[in-house]
Amino acid sequence: MTTKHKPKYRRIAQLKTADNFRDYLATIGTDLPFEDTLAAPGHSPAANAFKLNSGKTIGNRFCILPMEGWDGTTDGKPSDFTKRRWQNFAISGAKLLWGCEAVAVRHDGRANPNQLLINKANLDEYKRLFETLNSEHHQKFGNTADLLIGIQLTHSGRFCKPNDTKKLEPQILYAHPVLNRKFGLGEDYPVMQDDYIDRLIDDFVKGAVLAQRAGFHFVDIKHCHGYLGHEFLTAHDRAGKYGGSFENRTRFLTSIVAGIKAEAPGMEIGVRLSAFDWVPFKPGVDQVGIPESFNSDKYTYAFGGDQSGTANDLTETYKFMELLRALGIQLVCITGGSPYYNPHIQRPALFPPSDGYYPPEDPLVGVARQLHVTADIKKAFPDLAIVGSAYSYLQEWLPYVGQAVLNNNMADFIGLGRMVLSYPEMPEDILHGNPLKRDKLCRTFSDCTTAPRNGMISGCFPLDPFYKALPEAALLKEIKLGE
Repeated sequence: MTTKHKPKYRRIAQLKTADNFRDYLATIGTDLPFEDTLAAPGHSPAANAFKLNSGKTIGNRFCILPMEGWDGTTDGKPSDFTKRRWQNFAISGAKLLWGCEAVAVRHDGRANPNQLLINKANLDEYKRLFETLNSEHHQKFGNTADLLIGIQLTHSGRFCKPNDTKKLEPQILYAHPVLNRKFGLGEDYPVMQDDYIDRLIDDFVKGAVLAQRAGFHFVDIKHCHGYLGHEFLTAHDRAGKYGGSFENRTRFLTSIVAGIKAEAPGMEIGVRLSAFDWVPFKPGVDQVGIPESFNSDKYTYAFGGDQSGTANDLTETYKFMELLRALGIQLVCITGGSPYYNPHIQRPALFPPSDGYYPPEDPLVGVARQLHVTADIKKAFPDLAIVGSAYSYLQEWLPYVGQAVLNNNMADFIGLGRMVLSYPEMPEDILHGNPLKRDKLCRTFSDCTTAPRNGMISGCFPLDPFYKALPEAALLKEIKLGE
């Protein structure tokens, strides 16, 4: 058993007052937008509707971010676990459901053997799932005309595990000098061929057509977190039509978009983007994260990152955003990094998952980084509908920061991920001015990640009574005690 000495960062729950919160931010040298007082119900900027260029209206400024449960059936259908989670999203109070979770467009591109899969055989299941989301939302709120629901279409690339929860079956675009080494792939590991990519593009288009037939309002072409769409953006070393130049590295996206417009006219398209990335990290002294080494003076494999590997350079990010605008894509969800190799910049948390490391910075620094990158993008692209991420770590102070973000036009939507696993009705409580339920606030214990890393379903085992009662909860405790 490895002893881990936790870095001494203050817990959010210890910051009892607004002054405590502000003072601590100053202590760690971090700036976050913040308002001391919440607006009265009906006057919050979060209650404002947003009208898309297509004419569709989204009823408020809360968005549920896509989160996988690793709990579908082996043939890719939603299970009762899946349906329960999505139903919670529907009754959360949020009017934008961003894909709910990643859905693979083909079996060999699944991130695990129980990832959802969209195909003709499963179409009726997705029709019923969409109908359930609408009926649950309508039953609680009385109106679904301003509810926008999407599906996130994906291929997991180098993180594919389609047949065994413990066996990676990577499909890569190029030999990444750090990730190949980190995950045990030789420099001669075979790369994805162009003809496979051509067929995969067709699979994404077919997935969008099926999503439209099922009733969904938009599809997200996933370009984040180290999965295949994201890896295309750094395929500088790849030969052929899908690598090298910016045009080639975005051909995957532009081809899918062209196909969707031709085969599913009227279908809204969104993109969730890791707007910045860094070099992979690993546990160092006392299990605190440190950057992996790389055999070069310049690190060129982080989209939106500079050549040091540990700072941002958004030059190509802005170029990508300009491309989205040119393609007529208005819905953009901003995130960063990857949960597989640098989770502290992607999903700030005080407690790491079992395969992770303790954060090398206060998680509030990671939150601020994402919020400010998102704000810069929103300022540069005011006509796009920008969803922000990384809010869950704020816990008690989430409504106060979120309100300031919206009032200062730093984003159009407040995206909630892990928080709604433990506290699905948080958007409704904020919108109605109800006191937050502190016993349901996500404290970022990372059990929702540790569980699937060990072949189990994902959920909030510490705080959700439903998951607490499952056998997996006891097994998860044993795994954590053995670390």
